[in-house]
Amino acid sequence: MAQHRLTPNQWMILGLVALSAPLGDTCLSRGMTHLAPITLAHPGTLIAAVFTPWIAIGIVLLIGFFASYLTALSWADLTFVLPATAFGNVIVALFAKFWLHESVSWQRWAGVILITVGVGFVAQGPAVTERPAAQPAAAVEEEATR
Repeated sequence: MAQHRLTPNQWMILGLVALSAPLGDTCLSRGMTHLAPITLAHPGTLIAAVFTPWIAIGIVLLIGFFASYLTALSWADLTFVLPATAFGNVIVALFAKFWLHESVSWQRWAGVILITVGVGFVAQGPAVTERPAAQPAAAVEEEATR
């Protein structure tokens, strides 16, 4: 089986997948710590929260994540792209500890290490698995009429 080599642009897209979600989530968290608790009983407070700077930045970053995730899925298998999002857990733990100054337990650090090792295993595989050749339309119709 031939290995599909990633182009520099594809590596950049995977980097965006890995970074934009944790950055977006961290910005959302930072913004929400400065607001009163929000309930669905008062949707106006939720709408107002969207327009605060940190939350707005978080939303933009999460939209960027979604766009880069869709882009990556257009040329790579889900089993290759999804670990890039899992690696985001590592980045979230680092941001939470060093930017948001949250306490991160040793159990969570152990989980971060396990995720990192798992991502390393998955990254060794091909980005795209070979699929069986498509049957010609005439063969499909013939088989359907049997």
